[in-house]
Amino acid sequence: MARSHKNAFRRLYEVAEAQQSFFTTKQAKAAGFSESTHPYHVRVGNWIREHRGIYRLALFPPTEHPDLVLWALWSRNRNEEILGVYSHQTALSLYDLSDLNPARLHMTVPTDFRRNSEVPGVLVLHYADLPEAEVETAQGFKFTCPLRSILDLLEADTVSRSFLRQALRQALHRGLITRHQIRSVKPAERARKPLEEMLRQVA
Repeated sequence: MARSHKNAFRRLYEVAEAQQSFFTTKQAKAAGFSESTHPYHVRVGNWIREHRGIYRLALFPPTEHPDLVLWALWSRNRNEEILGVYSHQTALSLYDLSDLNPARLHMTVPTDFRRNSEVPGVLVLHYADLPEAEVETAQGFKFTCPLRSILDLLEADTVSRSFLRQALRQALHRGLITRHQIRSVKPAERARKPLEEMLRQVA
């Protein structure tokens, strides 16, 4: 019994380690913890309940982006696949591009994404089916590539163009975006002319 319990903790730790200490109810059950024991582990301080069906290992060292993992797990489907991808202002802030400092987290979810419960106030959802080539993966969450992030914001027209010019200039300077990539994309009609103007301005 002791060995079985130890193995369950090891399996759960491996899952949580890849997600900055977070795990879901289903992941805990798959590791070997029956659902009836979950309240006990919260009560004695082994786990911290962060949201419905989402926990965190209490003694895990602090991580850099715990909030991003939490809400990424919130976006998972019934197969435990994360559907949400951080985008727009949030993605640019992850690359440290521009001086944008969004108060809420912007997340793009598939067009058929649905939730029965209310969307948490910290999230702003955008709906689009993103190509894999435009998505980067971090420890426990995903986010859009720099060019896609800038194009999304150009199309949305919700932030000052000065921030986007700054982001484009910095991305070009750091090699995160190339002029060849910009010429190769086919942005939405609303974003095409602004992108061409910005490219001339940062030349």
